[in-house]
Amino acid sequence: MARIAGVNIPTGKRVLVALTYIHGIGQHRAQEICTKLSIPPERRVNQLSDEEVLRIREVIDRDYQVEGDLRREVAMNIKRLMDLGCYRGLRHRKGLPVRGQRTHTNARTRKGPAKAIAGKKMVTK
Repeated sequence: MARIAGVNIPTGKRVLVALTYIHGIGQHRAQEICTKLSIPPERRVNQLSDEEVLRIREVIDRDYQVEGDLRREVAMNIKRLMDLGCYRGLRHRKGLPVRGQRTHTNARTRKGPAKAIAGKKMVTK
């Protein structure tokens, strides 16, 4: 099993798909890395030589910000917004959608499961 940027890469998958398991590398960047190192995209991870895995690891470490560093930077950006007290920071603090979505309905991902309100149910006759 290949280990790149602190992540175990699945061995049975194609290199393009396996690289997307690393936080910060999507399909476009995986394609970029493969073309830069001239690795055919249909090649499987278990077919890579140790030298190719080492080259992939070096390119990712040198050219891209991934995993822990990227997560830390995103967390620091959110913390900065919250400390400033700007609108986006307040929305993060309250656990509400940040990018202008409606909250009357939907928004369950940010707000969590619905909470029942006592006395809300209307009795029908």
